[in-house]
Amino acid sequence: MALATQTTTAAAGSTAVPELTAEQVSTILVQPLQAQSVFLASGPRIFDTAGPLRLPKNGGPIADPGWTGENELIPERDVDFDELHLLPSTMKSVKVITRTSNELVRQSVINLDAAIRERLVRDVAAKIDAQFLSASGDGIATPRGMFAWAGTQNVNVGGALTLDHLLTAWGLALAANVNMASLKWFMTPGDFVALRKIKDSSGRYLLQADPTADGVFRVWGAPVVVSARIPNTTGATPTGRAALADMSQVAVARDVAPSVQILPELFAAYDQVGVKVVTRMDAAPLNPEAIVTLTGITR
Repeated sequence: MALATQTTTAAAGSTAVPELTAEQVSTILVQPLQAQSVFLASGPRIFDTAGPLRLPKNGGPIADPGWTGENELIPERDVDFDELHLLPSTMKSVKVITRTSNELVRQSVINLDAAIRERLVRDVAAKIDAQFLSASGDGIATPRGMFAWAGTQNVNVGGALTLDHLLTAWGLALAANVNMASLKWFMTPGDFVALRKIKDSSGRYLLQADPTADGVFRVWGAPVVVSARIPNTTGATPTGRAALADMSQVAVARDVAPSVQILPELFAAYDQVGVKVVTRMDAAPLNPEAIVTLTGITR
């Protein structure tokens, strides 16, 4: 394959393993991954770290400071700080190996390297989105998804999703002192299309695209992120989910060195070349009340 690599040797006499440099990893995997992943592209705060990450957060308001007069003793107040723990040592990684024959590499009329890289990025982005937008995960071995975060606010729709339900969620977010510029709606394609079909008494659609940005939709001023990876509930009568999130108050801990390795010898008996991709991430809200979930959606 034509991928540029550097050779690293673990010990004297060991087999050299071609590995991409940090700059090449950033160009090939990290930057395209952030663009293709709707969760990472929605604006969370990303912290690069190789080990467990502890982020301090305010655990509550300071006690009433009161009014202090001239020459009076200024009262002392203790500040209660809490911590957010991300990326524990038990957290698993996303890992994949793909391989292709040397004949295909030599004979392909397209840039096979670019095609393989694009597919790897797409597959890794899909895996990360499916987990971060899920209602599963324990925060120990796998990251908790957005709908499994504790302490978030909730709107129980209990029927078809309407603009009034979204306005209620918007009001809850507003009361939580969110950054309005960082708010994002997360919806499934079906729920978003159902909203787009709502018309006024004159038969005109209530939701219109932003004329200044091609293909961008906003509801109550916040952009809409559409993803089919937002899961329905399980059971005999599954219901849908949506969310309104201040993504500036969501932290993503990302392993500092996502690894892309070319494996020329692993499949040598088959005259094939392997490419291995490994990445490791975790996510959690810095302020859970800045996340409003909408559940019980039916169509």
